[in-house]
Amino acid sequence: MSVTLNRICSTSRRNAWMSLLLCQEHLVPWSHTVMTSHQTELHTSVMLSAGHNKWSKVKHVKGPKDAARARLFAKLTMMIKVAVKEGGSNPDLNLTLSQMIEQCRERNMPKISIEAAIKGADKMKTSSYVMYEGRGPGGSSLLIELLTDNNNRSYTEIKQLMSKNGGVTCDGARHKFNKKGVVTVQTHNKEGSQVPLEKALELAIEAGAEDVLETQDEEGNEVYKYICDMPSLREVHSRLSSFGLLPISSRPEFLPTTTVQLSDSDMEQASHLLDLINNHPEVIKIYDNIE
Repeated sequence: MSVTLNRICSTSRRNAWMSLLLCQEHLVPWSHTVMTSHQTELHTSVMLSAGHNKWSKVKHVKGPKDAARARLFAKLTMMIKVAVKEGGSNPDLNLTLSQMIEQCRERNMPKISIEAAIKGADKMKTSSYVMYEGRGPGGSSLLIELLTDNNNRSYTEIKQLMSKNGGVTCDGARHKFNKKGVVTVQTHNKEGSQVPLEKALELAIEAGAEDVLETQDEEGNEVYKYICDMPSLREVHSRLSSFGLLPISSRPEFLPTTTVQLSDSDMEQASHLLDLINNHPEVIKIYDNIE
């Protein structure tokens, strides 16, 4: 994260939105790339082996700051507005909106800001979902999700960020990732007790998940990510909740099939590049295969 941009856009505005939600539970079709039984045997794979590694620590070493939190709230506001435009302003009748409000509260977004976002949905411009592929420092692969009202402008801006900071937009990165269902939960349960990794693994078997990844969220908090196939996402989420766990999000994610190790200089450059891209107001999420 030059050659040709791989623009992958949703075929319908509703499916485009649903792929972006932190609580997403359905597969979204891409126009360019085909996105195509519970498994009770847990396994360790290359795709899921990057939990507590150097890269995860580098990405979160700065910790949350006022500016970063403001950008996060701005993106959450945008996603709330899309949810309202798609399903109405009543969270009791709009599951998507209800889930988004839950995520905003989890990130301590002020109630008045949430209400303002809901009321301001009518004034929002029509936006569409796009994904850009790229290559970052050290041969790393990047997938960048955006919600934009001007694809040409957004592509130009991301391309410039990439080219000036050790990256390039190009085809091929998508093939380095698998799309999986991911349920992210807190590491403590509803009673406030810490859930050890061994117990998390046991619950994964009972829930029908394929694996558990112990990692960190965007603000450096410890979380568990339960990995499953896409058709099982809803049921795995439901079962984990019934076991007393506290889900933070439930959505499709792109997990790397292979990872790359970077030198200290490449890792520093990659961290800087991803910070710049993530600070773009239209970027929803960045996926990388850095170990």
